[in-house]
Amino acid sequence: MRVPAQSVCTAIRDDIVSGVFERGGRLTEEQLARRYGVSRVPVREALRTLESEGFVVTRRHAGAHVAEPTEQEAADLLDMRALLEPLGAARAAQRRTEAHLKVLRGLVRLGQERARRGQGEDLRSLGGWFHETLAQASGSPALTALLTQLRHKIAWMYAVDQPAQPVEAWAEHGAIVDAVARGDAERARALTALHAERSLGLHRLKRPERGRVRVSQHVVNTSSARN
Repeated sequence: MRVPAQSVCTAIRDDIVSGVFERGGRLTEEQLARRYGVSRVPVREALRTLESEGFVVTRRHAGAHVAEPTEQEAADLLDMRALLEPLGAARAAQRRTEAHLKVLRGLVRLGQERARRGQGEDLRSLGGWFHETLAQASGSPALTALLTQLRHKIAWMYAVDQPAQPVEAWAEHGAIVDAVARGDAERARALTALHAERSLGLHRLKRPERGRVRVSQHVVNTSSARN
């Protein structure tokens, strides 16, 4: 069974974002192939993709290492998101489908319910799904890919606190969906920009922790592998 490089790429990226591989740490094809139970071929392809995304750097005579973004580069991520998310919402108001609206409204209902109950961990996941769906509703694969990459990098660089008033935060989500449903691109853009600005204070820069890479094997999702 041949495991797609995309599955290996996702597994390595997840481990970088979660801190399994420390910033600046070396990544060898042999080590990664053993960890994920795959051959070195998909690992090599995955490392090239992750390098293009900025998660990995290749050093001459030293091989692949986890990147070490500066604080300025981390701050730039939030600035880029603040520009691109409102654009995505405006595009979604023009291009969304009924299926997108159904999912977005369902997420808002769940988010508001969980917010009233104080279920913070559920809110974190629901918020991620909301913004991912909103990006997909833009009808722009390139923009969706950029926003997805930004979310991964922000999760890597920042710890994000829950808002002090989560009910209000989910009311903002609901207002964005209402604007998208009405096809009001400018209102969707403005509301999303305001929402992104208010969330800035919830982000705390993570400090790199030096330590050993965990050695437990990470099983790669092989559901899309071909014989």
